[in-house]
Amino acid sequence: MKILPIFNDDQHGTAIVTLAGLINAAKVVEKELRDCKVIINGAGAAGIAIARLLLAYGVKNIILCDSAGSIYRGRTVNMNEAKRKIAEITNLDKKIGLMQDVIRGTDIFVGVSQVKALRGHWVSKMTQKSIVFALANPVPEILPEDAKRSGAWIYGSGRSDFENQINNSLVYPGVFKAINQHRIKVITEEMKITVAEAIAASIEGQPTRNYIIPDSLDRDVAIRIANALGKIANKDKVNSVV
Repeated sequence: MKILPIFNDDQHGTAIVTLAGLINAAKVVEKELRDCKVIINGAGAAGIAIARLLLAYGVKNIILCDSAGSIYRGRTVNMNEAKRKIAEITNLDKKIGLMQDVIRGTDIFVGVSQVKALRGHWVSKMTQKSIVFALANPVPEILPEDAKRSGAWIYGSGRSDFENQINNSLVYPGVFKAINQHRIKVITEEMKITVAEAIAASIEGQPTRNYIIPDSLDRDVAIRIANALGKIANKDKVNSVV
């Protein structure tokens, strides 16, 4: 029987490229990513995958929100098994309220939700030099000029016509290249983090406010990812599905 790894680009790919962008964004705003307070708006497959990867990276303070507000242990409204599981390991302070309420004092907003889900006066409640990744497509949760006018220092979206395109197309060519080259049979959390770090390291020079992620058409990124994953695969001899 041939064993193949499972890699969902809309989940794992989005989570990886989000982490890559946040690694460099945190450097620009001179904050320790692992200590940042993060709001993720959208608790579907992508939002939960992002939360899990950030937790694996060491980010401790994460709140997921959906249309009913913050997700917390014990919530009964609009819950499912995936939300119940993520509620056990996020929002440990059990902040209850709508997204516009619990966003106060956070450093990072990641949106995988819908158009106009984030308003400028809500961004103004975040900390100084806040980071806003509005990843809804084709129209993001908030437009760059509105986010920056309200205090966001770094803005990213899924759009190629805005700065800092946080696009999962950066991820899968290199991952698939490594899978084929090194006969990888399982994609671990360590591998996902390694891919994110390889992407973050692929930009030329130091990251800046408008340059935290390489271009989605940069072919060198796939080579960097494949090489980085190859080192892990050869070291750990990954050969079983978990």
